[in-house]
This record gives sequence, structure tokens and C-alpha cells, in this order.
Amino acid sequence: MQSKTIIITGASDGIGAAAARELKQKGHNVVVIGRSPEKTAAVGNELGAPFFIADFADLSQVRDLGAAILAQYPKIDVLANNAGGIFGSRERTNDGFELTFQVNHLAPFLLTNLLLDRLIASKATVINTASLAARMWGEIDLDDVNSTKHFKTRRAYGTSKLENILFTRELQRRYGASGINAVAFHPGTVATNFSSESTSWVRFAFHSPLKYVARFSTPEKGARQLVRLAETVAGIAWQPGAYYERGKIAKTHAQADDVLLARKLWDLSMALAGLEQ
Repeated sequence: MQSKTIIITGASDGIGAAAARELKQKGHNVVVIGRSPEKTAAVGNELGAPFFIADFADLSQVRDLGAAILAQYPKIDVLANNAGGIFGSRERTNDGFELTFQVNHLAPFLLTNLLLDRLIASKATVINTASLAARMWGEIDLDDVNSTKHFKTRRAYGTSKLENILFTRELQRRYGASGINAVAFHPGTVATNFSSESTSWVRFAFHSPLKYVARFSTPEKGARQLVRLAETVAGIAWQPGAYYERGKIAKTHAQADDVLLARKLWDLSMALAGLEQ
């Protein structure tokens, strides 16, 4: 199998780190991106892989990251937008956005668009880590993307994951003919440090013996779908623009099929991220 240049965000821990290890072991050129300098450096050094530090709660760091990647990588075969999390009470970033919305949707949207010309030229695969939480808790209101009217931790998270799926579908619609292959997937309920900063009941579920009772998956198992999507051929092994659970196309929230909503979310995200239409 030909070696690919694969950029993975959220690769300092959990399924991102597990996917980076497996893909590196298979001979790919893996680029590790994480928020924590210590954890990111540890994974990068372990793998002998290049790494970058970027906190998605700060969009200036995302812009710097995009510039650094473009300066160093003339070809990008895979961009895995895997970074994200579920947080506690409503918090506004210095950029002026609700934290969950920015970290889980707006920052990866910005990074993808900063790299877009390079991704198109490379005929790249763009993988977005979504969640079944989109179906369970998501509800997009474009007039309230910052959750100023109604904030609940799990709703903010589910909505951001639904936005990831809409982003995937609109990215494919706009640029599929130019060579982009976008896909979203749910990695399963994985026993990681996910939700460690949350004050919701979700944190209790992920950081208590309940995770053993519920038989949470391992990071390595959760990473398998990401690895498969990164290595295999779009249109043959998987369908571009689709959302996957357990390796199969899955139904999700009804809003995920709203083509007009996807276009409006894209346009709004462009404006909020300060990108030219």
C-alpha cells in the first residue's frame, strides 16, 4: 500500500492517538496535532512523527496551524478532523463563540478551508469524527449557534456533532467533483479522557466504573473506522458524503438531510470564521 500523508487532530490521546499509532505502524507519514504540549509531544516522539500544538478554543492558533501545515506539506492525502470534546457550563471563547460550537465545529471548519486548495490538489480524504449524539441530542438553530437562548451541555455537544455531519455533506457537495472525498463517522462509545472537562453526567459515565459495566470500547477499537477510512478508496470501500456507524451508513438526525440547512450553515460558518465567500 502506498504511503500517505495523514494529518490527525486530537491525536494526543484517545482514538486520535490510537489511529496515529496504527497508521504509522503501517508505514504512513502521520502528522500529530493536539492541544496539550506534553501529551502531543509524547505521542509525536513515541512515533517519531512530526507534531503541532494548537488549541481550537483560539482561532488564531488554528490559523497559525494551517499556515504551518501548508508550509511543510506539499501534499495532504488525509485530513482527519478528530479533535473535540464535551464541556461544562456555557463558556464563551476569546473569539466570542460558545466553546463547544467553536472547538467541535468552527475550528475544524476553519482548518479545512485554510487547507482547501491543497486538499483539492491532493484529491484528499477529509474525515470528520461525529457521534450518535447528533441523533440523540442535536438540534441546529442558525439564529442561536452560540446557545445564548437555551444551553444544555449535551445539547451543545450533540448539535456540534450534527454540524460535523452537515459540514461533511456540504463539503462533498461543493468540492466532490474537484477531488475531495469527505466522510463522517461515529467511533463508538470509547473509554478515553473524553468529557474530562465536563461537569455533566456524561463525565461521570466516562470516568467511573460505569464504563466497564456499559462495556465501553477501547481507543484502539474506536480508531479502526478512522484507519479504514484513511486507507481505503472512496467510492469503493465507502460512500463520500455519508455518515457511518459500525462501518455502515447510518441514519442520524433528520436535519442532516436538510440540503438548504447545510448550505446556510456553511455560509454562516464562513462568515463567523472570517473566511472569504
